[in-house]
Amino acid sequence: MYKLPDLGYTFEALEPHIDAKTMEIHHDKHHAGYVDKLNAALEKYPNLQTKTIEELLNGIKDVPEDIRTAVQNNGGGHHNHTLFWESMKPGGTKEHHSKLADALKATFGSLDEFKAKMTETAVSRFGSGWAWLVQDGDTLEVYSTANQDSPIMEGKIPVLGLDVWEHAYYLKYQNRRPEYVEAWWQVVNWDVVAQRLNT
Repeated sequence: MYKLPDLGYTFEALEPHIDAKTMEIHHDKHHAGYVDKLNAALEKYPNLQTKTIEELLNGIKDVPEDIRTAVQNNGGGHHNHTLFWESMKPGGTKEHHSKLADALKATFGSLDEFKAKMTETAVSRFGSGWAWLVQDGDTLEVYSTANQDSPIMEGKIPVLGLDVWEHAYYLKYQNRRPEYVEAWWQVVNWDVVAQRLNT
């Protein structure tokens, strides 16, 4: 059975950038809902319940067809949000990790150019979804996915993910997604992002 992870910080810890009520609803209602629905979908398949969430998503094409969509949506939602909570920290951290900084500079030209590309990808995502920095083999890529689709389903390693579903920001920012994205950069935990880089 999959479990809802702790945030690792209080709901109000990311204020003023992300408000406490949004964090509470996002974690305790939305993420918890994904976990509950994932576990329900897997009830009649005990062999799948022992897999890690990464194994489950990586093998999404092998999941029985009658539950595949539920696993894709809710398993993806569970993993995406777990990564999202871990990617944030009160006050953020410095992004000057040589390995990460060198990789971003080599791919995008500079850290600022990477941030601009990630921001544009997040802001321009139509409807609900995510903006990602992923590792695909030896290369880094910024792109977006719809709904709760995970890069793992495509064989890619998610390094940094930004939730741009309206429930992630609407209480504080309403329809001003660009303001939310700009504020989010202030709480990114670059230490964790650097650790995810497979070099």
